[in-house]
Amino acid sequence: MKCPFCGCADTQVVDSRVSEDGSSIRRRRRCTSCDKRFTTFETAEVRMPQVVKTGGHRTEFDVEKVRTSFLRALHKRPVSTPLVDDAINRISQRLLQLGEREVSSRYIGEMVMNELAKLDKVAYVRFASVYKSFQDISEFTDAIEEIQGKG
Repeated sequence: MKCPFCGCADTQVVDSRVSEDGSSIRRRRRCTSCDKRFTTFETAEVRMPQVVKTGGHRTEFDVEKVRTSFLRALHKRPVSTPLVDDAINRISQRLLQLGEREVSSRYIGEMVMNELAKLDKVAYVRFASVYKSFQDISEFTDAIEEIQGKG
């Protein structure tokens, strides 16, 4: 670790402490050149996978896009915000647990549909109709039969 005062690369760790929640480590350091002390914090860096769109281009995972999908599908439906937040958190956690650098937008869409199926059947059909680009009434009927089979 480079000293912020003199720029010397030779520093020593004098003291290390884990934060109360266990998510970071605080280190007190001393520069061997100028003898000044400074504090650093060490935390784990967690990166969400890149999303590969249908057209092949890549973009950063955006949890707000997932939230918007849920909110549109659940518009005027009796589902509480904490339940939506839990569903979004489950999706984010599954993506992290995959350990992949990239994931297809289709896979994320399927996860959203699965979570909506648990929360609200009408919202599931709404999302599926847009996500799967329903063209006629028979596709709505198929989606309704599919959700009735899950419930």
